[in-house]
Amino acid sequence: MSSPIIESRSPQDPEDVVIAVPDNDASTVRAAVEQGGLAASDWGATPALQRAGILTSMADRLAAGAEHFTELMVREVGKPITESRAEVARGVAILRYHAQAALDPDGETYPSADGRTLLMSRTVPRGVVGLITPWNFPIAIPLWKAAPALAYGNAVLLKPSPESSACAVALADLGEDLLPEGVFQVVTGGGEAGEALATDESVAAISFTGSRAIGNKVAIAAAARGAAFQTEMGGQNASIVLEDADVESAAATIAGAAMGYAGQKCTATSRAIVVGDAGAFTEAVVAAVERMGFGDPASPDVAVGPVITDSARRNVIDAARDAEAAGGRVVTGGTERDGAGYFVSPLVVDGVDRAKARLANEEVFGPTLAILTAADVSEAVAIANEVDYGLVGAVFTRDLNRALEVANSLETGLVRVNAPTSGVDFHAPFGGDKGSSAGPREQGKAARAFYTSVRTISIAPAG
Repeated sequence: MSSPIIESRSPQDPEDVVIAVPDNDASTVRAAVEQGGLAASDWGATPALQRAGILTSMADRLAAGAEHFTELMVREVGKPITESRAEVARGVAILRYHAQAALDPDGETYPSADGRTLLMSRTVPRGVVGLITPWNFPIAIPLWKAAPALAYGNAVLLKPSPESSACAVALADLGEDLLPEGVFQVVTGGGEAGEALATDESVAAISFTGSRAIGNKVAIAAAARGAAFQTEMGGQNASIVLEDADVESAAATIAGAAMGYAGQKCTATSRAIVVGDAGAFTEAVVAAVERMGFGDPASPDVAVGPVITDSARRNVIDAARDAEAAGGRVVTGGTERDGAGYFVSPLVVDGVDRAKARLANEEVFGPTLAILTAADVSEAVAIANEVDYGLVGAVFTRDLNRALEVANSLETGLVRVNAPTSGVDFHAPFGGDKGSSAGPREQGKAARAFYTSVRTISIAPAG
């Protein structure tokens, strides 16, 4: 009996079915895991130089097909075309980076107790790894997980979000006739497929990016069977604006970080905490938001396209009503646009009760910004830290000493000074604290520690 079908539809034109794929069940996932297990041993034994060459060839293919991938991303997830092009370029760079990282030293030597024995450690691939990825970065996130996993000799099973199935299938095609069969598989589907991947005893490691509720379940399932796991589960990110900051520059940067790609980034700015009077900042940020292009993501002038689904749009609209109920003021936005597509105008609120308003505590994952005030820098840091998340924080100031003070006090995995909370350097460790992440960091050199296991070896002289 064939699997049920799920459709991925364009958020700017929900009548446009981008792809229809199987909604795979646990039995299909089990079969894919078995195939990956058969492939893993040979792939792990493949010389690192050969694996590096294959990743480089995949990068070349992605670069050659950049416009195709860009247009597909715009169509499937509504990412503005300028950001889509940048993401494809980042995907190329990620593949090339990890192709070279595969050739880094894979162990260390240590002094032995007898001075004659060779005592060393080596990293070895884990085997079959499962990757559960979201729709909002449909090229970059799968690749920053899959590239190091493949580089270090693992077989990969990628379970993408249903809303980005077409991009995932296209990524798998990059390895066609390059990778051995079973080494890189895409398993499409919803919750059942993801749960099956997280709970399968033969999956040695799970890397997850998505919601906090699901991420915690993945971590518990992996820990219960002794598998390695890393979960990235979003943020409620704050930007602190000190009295000496360049207000116009800070407002423009924060507006872009909050509203770009309709705020659908785990690193998007959710809160702006202004020390002192917020009047000038509020006026400047609203002006910056209203200057941002809003509409068709295929237009190069657009920075804010649709949100991914109608329920995501309702979530932003409900957040505006909730803010008003919590004593706040809607300064601009929070209304849906007539016509096709899941468009909602960027929402800025101020004056909310922090204890009651969702926008001050929860990740809404849409084009929203709550403006809060603090009497001094200590209170601003306390407000920034009072949420359950700890992914990224930012501070805007001309004073280096105060910047360092805030940077050392923020309870976040990433800290930015005079820079947007959004954006990730793929060659640097990425991850958060508190409820934002669990397990080791992703990306860069940190990836080897997750996708490999350390084996300690002693070689004594014979006789």
